Amino acid sequence: MERRIVAFAVRVRRGRTMRQASEQPLTTAPEPSQLVAGTSPRRLARIAGALYLVNIIGGAFAIGFVNGTLFTTDPATTAQNIQSHELLYRAGLAAHIVVVVTNVPLALLFYELFKVVNRRLALLDAFFVLVATAIEAASIITQFAPLVLLNSASYAHALPTQQLQALASLPGELSDGAYNIYTVFFGLDILCLAYLVFQSGFLPRALGVLLAIDAVAYLVYAFADVLTPKNADNLVPWIQLPAPLAEGSLALWLLLVGLNTAKWTRRATAAVTPAEALV
Repeated sequence: MERRIVAFAVRVRRGRTMRQASEQPLTTAPEPSQLVAGTSPRRLARIAGALYLVNIIGGAFAIGFVNGTLFTTDPATTAQNIQSHELLYRAGLAAHIVVVVTNVPLALLFYELFKVVNRRLALLDAFFVLVATAIEAASIITQFAPLVLLNSASYAHALPTQQLQALASLPGELSDGAYNIYTVFFGLDILCLAYLVFQSGFLPRALGVLLAIDAVAYLVYAFADVLTPKNADNLVPWIQLPAPLAEGSLALWLLLVGLNTAKWTRRATAAVTPAEALV
């Protein structure tokens, strides 16, 4: 849409005569800093930072705290934990749903912010996020199974206790496999984001370096856990340290500082080439 506005402004300027030079222009192109849905890039950056922070906190609670607290290697203990702390388990599910919901606007916001750096790579980044989010959202469905199995009298009478407990703990094991799959896509997403941040000029390059390390850590752990789970366990917790450092730093920077609007505007102006203006 913005390119059509620019093209219209160019045609109007070309069509003016010398006699009309002193008249007010019929239309003007919007400032590049206002090209994104009528909102300044700094405000968009701060919205993205707030959503990213909610995403990080929600994920840490749902996956880190709740799953780490309730799920054990013993099916009987896991089933008992879920029954004894059902509200906590449901709160973890609710937080996880919030996480996947925030991924969608984040994909759009990051595309809008970084398309001035590299439009195709920003679009690829958005695709990685959306595919990962779809897989992550689908994996949440199986995590409702323990509630159905343990709270239903029909299942309790139809299945032996040990088998029921084993089935109730199975979704926790399956969620680990789903985690590895969508982590690969998120790792590729963060790798793209790292390049865009590093090349942008309107965000600190150090954030791009931290994100690149984070992306490699995601990919290494995901494939290690698929190929050699025992060796992957030896990587924990060191392999997890780059994530809160890199993504937490990016979220806080976007929320508290935003971005360099002047440099973003120069990027946006340079991105509107004469050929694009005629589209």
